[in-house]
Amino acid sequence: MKRLDAGRVEALSGSAEGTSASVRWALAGLSLSMLLSSLGTSTANVGLPTLAQVFSASFQQVQWIVLAYLLAITTLIVSVGRLGDMIGRRRLLLSGISLFTVASVLCGLAPTLWLLIAARAAQGLGAATMMALTMAFVGETVPKARTGSAMGLLGTMSSIGTALGPSLGGLLLAGPGWRAIFLVNAPLGVLALFLARSLPPDRRDEKSGRGRFDHVGTLLLALTLGAYALAMTVGRGSFGPLGIVLLLAALLGVGLFVRAEARAASPLIRLAVFRDPLLSASLGTSALVSTVMMTTLVVGPFYLSRALGLGEALVGLVLSVGPLVAALTGVPAGRIADRFGAQRMTVAGLAGVAVGCGALSLTPVTLGVAGYIVPLVVTTAGYAVFQTANNTAVMADVGPDQRGVISGVLNLSRNLGLVTGASVMGAVFALASDTTDVTTAHPGAVAHGMRITFAVAAMLIVAAIALAVGGRTLARRRPGG
Repeated sequence: MKRLDAGRVEALSGSAEGTSASVRWALAGLSLSMLLSSLGTSTANVGLPTLAQVFSASFQQVQWIVLAYLLAITTLIVSVGRLGDMIGRRRLLLSGISLFTVASVLCGLAPTLWLLIAARAAQGLGAATMMALTMAFVGETVPKARTGSAMGLLGTMSSIGTALGPSLGGLLLAGPGWRAIFLVNAPLGVLALFLARSLPPDRRDEKSGRGRFDHVGTLLLALTLGAYALAMTVGRGSFGPLGIVLLLAALLGVGLFVRAEARAASPLIRLAVFRDPLLSASLGTSALVSTVMMTTLVVGPFYLSRALGLGEALVGLVLSVGPLVAALTGVPAGRIADRFGAQRMTVAGLAGVAVGCGALSLTPVTLGVAGYIVPLVVTTAGYAVFQTANNTAVMADVGPDQRGVISGVLNLSRNLGLVTGASVMGAVFALASDTTDVTTAHPGAVAHGMRITFAVAAMLIVAAIALAVGGRTLARRRPGG
């Protein structure tokens, strides 16, 4: 039995049998896990108007169906990554998939709005586990030379989930009803659980498993991230007294967290890892790029409907172009990263995003839909290359005892960027459109607001390029760099 297990581990850790059936089944399980966590957000968004009617609730109340899921992921993704490093990633991933599946069923059966919100929070915890540990497992399932391809596959599945969610949610709403939006995850979760059993068994000799779990650091980080996420989402870019208090609480939480981690014998996050200029640059660029990519989802619908006069169906079709491009370019981007180097392709991907945002900031209304779609394709393709290469650069050289927590931090940087983009870039758009309600703004004002917002986005990407190049330069200057 021991000989069989040893052979299985060898096959799944990058030996000559790296393309074996076990690896393919394991990657299928990881890919489906990433797809499900992405579907969990996009399918629920489209059902909010219906759920408001079903539960006779206001929009402010039903938005907690999305916020509960988002907050659970944002506040806990680093903690579950660290816990996986300590107790075993395979065991925790299987538990996370099981929790996601059961919570999906509870969502579909919920008799009241607040029970639905509670079940969504549990579903978000399962999704946080799946997101944090899927990337951590790549280093144990494929050879290092194929890490980029595997990361590209995971990115593709995430994009497919984002693109498929609205259309799938719409079909389920029109057919079986709102409960099916959540229940559809159950059979997919069972399949993911079956496939994930092909993952390599947990290793008991990892030094991280000897330490104690950092409860204080976990609580402080969760409270800090929760305060920041609430400040960014509830205020919707308009920071009143509550938003300011939440931001101040988040700032205080950062200080307390850093102090607690510096004193902890077994910290949640080893602060020394941020001294690595490549890792710090990768996390910073990930947050900036995610902030910019959220702009396409925040600004796009208003520009297409108000400035170009498209109907709801056409707006949805145009918006699906971005995730579709990301899905189609994910795997090729991974192969390119493997061939030409992850760090080099990170900068190339950022350059593509900058070009696309720059074009959107200059496009005239007279070019119509094509004037929006073509730059959007360039932006999204660049993002796919960046995300795959950046994830590969971060995860390729991470030690086994830190894969879970670093994967969690990397996902956290992306989530914080998305949350910030939805709020801050939405506020920039409203300010540039010279109105507090863009739904009734003049088409010309909306077009002007779109161009200004994407000009700001382009500047953020230029800053991201400088950060990436600077991190690479500093890494070379370090001893042994």
